[in-house]
Amino acid sequence: MHVVIVGAGLSGLVSARALRTAGVGVELVDKGRSPGGRLATRRIGDAVIDHGAQFFTVRTPAFQHQVDDWMARDLVRIWAHGFRSADGNPRYVAVSGMNSLAKDLAVGLEVTCSTMAFAVRRTRGEPSPRPWTVVIDDGSTRLADAVVITTPLPQAFALLADAGVDLDESLMRTDYDRTIALLATLDRPPAIPSPGGVQGPNTDVSFVADNAAKGVSATPALTLHASPAWSESHWDDDELSRQLIELAAPWLGNAAVIEAQVKKWRFATPRSSWPDPCWVAPSGDIVLCGDAFDGPRVEAAHNSGLAAAHALVSEAC
Repeated sequence: MHVVIVGAGLSGLVSARALRTAGVGVELVDKGRSPGGRLATRRIGDAVIDHGAQFFTVRTPAFQHQVDDWMARDLVRIWAHGFRSADGNPRYVAVSGMNSLAKDLAVGLEVTCSTMAFAVRRTRGEPSPRPWTVVIDDGSTRLADAVVITTPLPQAFALLADAGVDLDESLMRTDYDRTIALLATLDRPPAIPSPGGVQGPNTDVSFVADNAAKGVSATPALTLHASPAWSESHWDDDELSRQLIELAAPWLGNAAVIEAQVKKWRFATPRSSWPDPCWVAPSGDIVLCGDAFDGPRVEAAHNSGLAAAHALVSEAC
């Protein structure tokens, strides 16, 4: 059995590792320059800035097992037990930035980046031992016995437009909120209160983080996520950097911005979640997974990838 996974974010990487452990051949393709998806970290000068997922929580044994492994290897630490007030639930961060966790999961896997899947189709022409063809935008192809698609659902349905797969209508209607992020290096620490994160401070901002207080960056650096409403209304603005710095002003204090960059997340957060951890086509060889399943959380993305692998292995057995 050989599986092609489209998307090397958390779900895809976890699914690939579980499949490989089960003895299944697997390869991943991702349009990004490196694996990780929303486990995203950028380096600006000496600063290290998480600009996708800012932290994660643990509620299930499956994810706890993974986090315990990361903790044992000093890849993860507890950042806080709440932001506005302590609630006893740990918020975890990656010591070297969230993308370091994706790189850890990718070790030993066949991951091809800067490679965008264009379509998933039934294999045509001469008889082939593998029923599915993943078409890459450069015209090359990957043959597979099964395909796992971890992209946001609108992109997944576009990939499957010519696949002849009976897709669930409610999944097709899933929409996503947008997020515009500011990444700023500073000349001194910002005025973000301990523990260095503010969640949902107002209607325009959904999260502000001090990357140095998180223990990620050795130099002062701020991440701001604009709210879905603000991001939607300002998506095509020309002066986003200036506008975002103005939004960040209450948390800058006396700090001056040295360099600012803007990151847009078109499919940041699904507005609704599929109740199951993944979706499996009636044929059993096409699986959709990701953070649109069972809640838009890092943990849900992890467990969704695991469920996708288990579904394929069960079908093969």
